[in-house]
Amino acid sequence: MTRRLTAKAAPLLLLLGAAALGGCFAAATPAPTGSVRGTGCPTSQPPPLPAGEERLVTVQTALGTIRITIEADLSPIAAGNFVALASCDYYDGVVFHRAATLQDGTPFVIQGGDPGGTGSGGPGYTIADEPVTTAYVRGTVAMARSTARNSVGSQFFIVLDDGARPVLESANTYQIIGSVSAGMETADAIYGAAAGVVLPTNPVTMTDVSVTQP
Repeated sequence: MTRRLTAKAAPLLLLLGAAALGGCFAAATPAPTGSVRGTGCPTSQPPPLPAGEERLVTVQTALGTIRITIEADLSPIAAGNFVALASCDYYDGVVFHRAATLQDGTPFVIQGGDPGGTGSGGPGYTIADEPVTTAYVRGTVAMARSTARNSVGSQFFIVLDDGARPVLESANTYQIIGSVSAGMETADAIYGAAAGVVLPTNPVTMTDVSVTQP
């Protein structure tokens, strides 16, 4: 399988691939090797986000701003990992490298977080799996992974349409960490900028990613 396999050809693989959204779309293969970005970024699984806590992650791009509410109680390990990476500027300058479409033409997800921009990279470590306890609906933010156990690294995706739910739930392994609280129009614009290309040649960059208390 090549990384340019389309969601139309194999939507489930797109969620799983670089080999999986790492090789296909919503879940990239977070390679266990990669360069550490920013200052003080984790080199192994960071502490989970404490129970009951939330963080607001603001993603700025040339097409607008996306604000994501991260909820510890959804997936504390994955939430803590995402917040730690965003806090150390890991995502600054990283692109949304993938924009996938469902077989019927419905927008599926946008994916980013690979420092190499190819969909096959990660932070140099992976984290433990956690159960998915809520639905994948428009605005859901979840972590990309390969088919291997405990393979989540730094890549994440934003669900663009409720129609993605059956495809994602057929795997039900992508740890949900929160939802877009403002800026879904920007997520839609990032998808639109890809003009139907799963791996766009001029992907939209996250110019600044910051973390605050909600």
